[in-house]
Amino acid sequence: MISIENIYKAKVRLRDVVSHTPLLHNLNFSELYDASIWLKREDLQVVRSYKIRGAYNKISTTDKLLLKNGVICASAGNHAQGFALACRKLEVQGRVYMPSTTPKQKVNKVKFFGKDNVEIVLVGDTFDDAYAEAKKHCEEHQMVFIHPFNDPKTIEGQGTVGLEIIEDSTEKIDYIFVAIGGGGLASGLGSYFKQMSPDTKIIGVEPEGAPAMYQSLKEKKIIELEEIDGFVDGAAVRKVGDITFSLCQKIIDDMVLVPEGKVCSAILQLYNEEGIVAEPAGALTIAALDLYKDKIKGKNVVCVISGGNNDITRTEEIKERSLLYEKLKHYFIVRFPQRAGALLEFLSILGPNDDITYFEYTKKHNRQSGPALVGIEFQKREDYPLLLQRMQAQNIDFEHLNSNPMLFGMLV
Repeated sequence: MISIENIYKAKVRLRDVVSHTPLLHNLNFSELYDASIWLKREDLQVVRSYKIRGAYNKISTTDKLLLKNGVICASAGNHAQGFALACRKLEVQGRVYMPSTTPKQKVNKVKFFGKDNVEIVLVGDTFDDAYAEAKKHCEEHQMVFIHPFNDPKTIEGQGTVGLEIIEDSTEKIDYIFVAIGGGGLASGLGSYFKQMSPDTKIIGVEPEGAPAMYQSLKEKKIIELEEIDGFVDGAAVRKVGDITFSLCQKIIDDMVLVPEGKVCSAILQLYNEEGIVAEPAGALTIAALDLYKDKIKGKNVVCVISGGNNDITRTEEIKERSLLYEKLKHYFIVRFPQRAGALLEFLSILGPNDDITYFEYTKKHNRQSGPALVGIEFQKREDYPLLLQRMQAQNIDFEHLNSNPMLFGMLV
């Protein structure tokens, strides 16, 4: 495991660079799960995520002779921002490769934190494209590659999150939930906990659409996923690192996979009830609580809110995914007879709280019926089967799209 001594040394290096983020007791979640729930607020970090810890620790411990040609990384998000600030603080020239599809907001944040010390290169359509180009440029120009997770020095920096939690905790911690993408945070934090608080259960949390660590631990070898759902971008990787995999084999007590829709519900819950702006990866641990509620009852639990870099342009998508997961929104193709009054008849079967949120229809005179695309939002999931019963009783010709992946994927 990563040694306690090295994590302490990392803490000393980071003391004038990172914020010692608060460990806050949350009354709402504590009452909801009949447990004592604490939130480690890495979303309040200077770059709004824990990534600065690992990037700074790695660059600051690299031989200065090796740094003369500069440092390089590939990232589409938090690692790039932490890397950029580290370059600026340490007065090192850095180069960041980002996919050309990266939102402008994220590109601008990297520019802000790096100033003149960082050059941004937009290339390819995916992280893998950017990573390949970064590695190629690194080798050609003998630069130092700063890996987002698969490096001992990066992991030591991330381990300071665990150190702070134990320093600030006034009670024995029974469970700690930590998001896993490549596994750097879990490896560092977990190393510290397993040596300082060995009875604490470390629960790794991954998005259901990108279970790289889950599958690897299950198969007892590193598995590269062919396809992933990139929605939880801060925790969506095809392949974990060999170093982090080896450490997580020793550290992780259990893994939880969370559907992306449930993550969206957690994001909205954190914002609406707690005033916390969490990115999808930052809300993973909160979303996992519901899947672990029987085990954590009466226990002391820490959830790491790993980041808060959420793009406001994603709000509608987050709300939509949440409603679909909670089964509060359904899409249909409804074939209306092409005669006057057909739509009115359909509206009459809606319940008092059923809300049409989407309707698209074009009349075609050469046909007896015409299809309309209809989206309906419900206040309670129990209202959906009642509507189905009324539609069937009235012989409405319809097709439910939520259960048709191909058609539904074109819509949402």
